[in-house]
Amino acid sequence: MKYASHSEAYAAAGVDITAGYKSVELMKKHVARTEIPGVYSDVGGFGGLFKLDLADTPHPVLVSGTDGVGTKLKLAFLLDKHDTIGIDCVAMCVNDVICVGAKPLFFLDYIACGKNVPERIASIVGGVAEGCVRAGCALIGGETAEHPGMMPEEEYDLAGYCTGVVDKDRILDKNTMRPGDAVIALPSSGVHSNGFSLVRRVFNVGSADITSPVAELGGKGLGETLLTPTKIYVKPVLALLEKIHVRGISHITGGGFYENIPRSVPEGLAARIEKKAVRTPAIFDLIAKTGGISERDMYNTFNMGVGMSVTVPGDEADEAIRILRGAGEDAYLIGEIVSSDEERIRIC
Repeated sequence: MKYASHSEAYAAAGVDITAGYKSVELMKKHVARTEIPGVYSDVGGFGGLFKLDLADTPHPVLVSGTDGVGTKLKLAFLLDKHDTIGIDCVAMCVNDVICVGAKPLFFLDYIACGKNVPERIASIVGGVAEGCVRAGCALIGGETAEHPGMMPEEEYDLAGYCTGVVDKDRILDKNTMRPGDAVIALPSSGVHSNGFSLVRRVFNVGSADITSPVAELGGKGLGETLLTPTKIYVKPVLALLEKIHVRGISHITGGGFYENIPRSVPEGLAARIEKKAVRTPAIFDLIAKTGGISERDMYNTFNMGVGMSVTVPGDEADEAIRILRGAGEDAYLIGEIVSSDEERIRIC
C-alpha cells in the first residue's frame, strides 16, 4: 500500500511513519475479534468511542485500571515470542477492575518501541486482542510510538488501560465481611506478571539456557513456563457475582499474599490462609530452591498458585465453588475470615 504521508528526514532520524501505518493495517483483523455492542469507532481515529447501554445499570459508576507487563517483557525479547505478552497486559488491568465488581467494557494499549517492526507490533496487539476476547471487552484504540535512542531496536514497553462499569448498589463492600466467611482460591497459570526482577536474578535470565527441558517443570523449558500468560478471571467472577453475595476479591499481584489479600479485608478482621491447602505449581518450588528464598518472601512476592482470592459467606462457599467450577475455574477453599486487632492476614 502507498501512503501519502512520508518524511524522509524523520525516517533518517529513526522514525518510519509508514511502518506505523502498516502496523495499523496488520492489527485491524485482531481488533475486529474484540468488537462487542457499544463499539462506536474504527481503529485509527483520534479517540476510541464506546456507547454505554445503561438499561440494566440505573446508578452507573465507571471503574478504571491501568498497568503494564514489567520485566516479563525480557523473556519475550529473549524467546522472540510476542503473541502472548498482550494477554498479560489486559489481565493486569481487567483483573483489577473486576475486584470491585465492575464489568470491563473497553481497553486501550500503548506500545513504545525502539524500532517499529509492523509484524512484531501486530503480534503484540494480537495478544492484546486475545486478552480482550477472554475478558469480554473491546479493544477500541491505542498508540504505537517509535522511540529511537530511548531503547534498543528489538525492545519495547507495553502498557494498557481499561474502563468498566458497575451499578453503585453492586460495588463490593469489604465492610460486609464477617468472621466465618470463606476465602476461595482461583488458581493461577504460573508466575503471571509479577516478581520478574527477582525471577530473572534467580535464574540469571539473559545468560543462562532457558529453552532446554527442565525435569521439575514436566519437561517444559524455563522460558516457556515463565512466559505463560496471566489468567483472566473476568467471566467466571461475573458469573459468581450474579448468584452469590461476594464480600471481597483480591487480585494477587506484586506483593503476593501479604500485600494483596489485606486490601479486601476490613479492620478488625483477618484472612487466615491454610498453607497446606494452597496448590503451588512446581515453578515456585524451583524459584525458592534455586534462589534460596524464604517461604515468607515467596508469599510476599509471588501468587504461589493463587491468582485471585474471593471471599463469600461461609454457608455459600460450596455453591460459590460449584459456580466457579462450572465457569471453568478449579476453585477451592484456602481459608476463612477471623477476628483480629493486629494483622489482616495470617498464613499458617
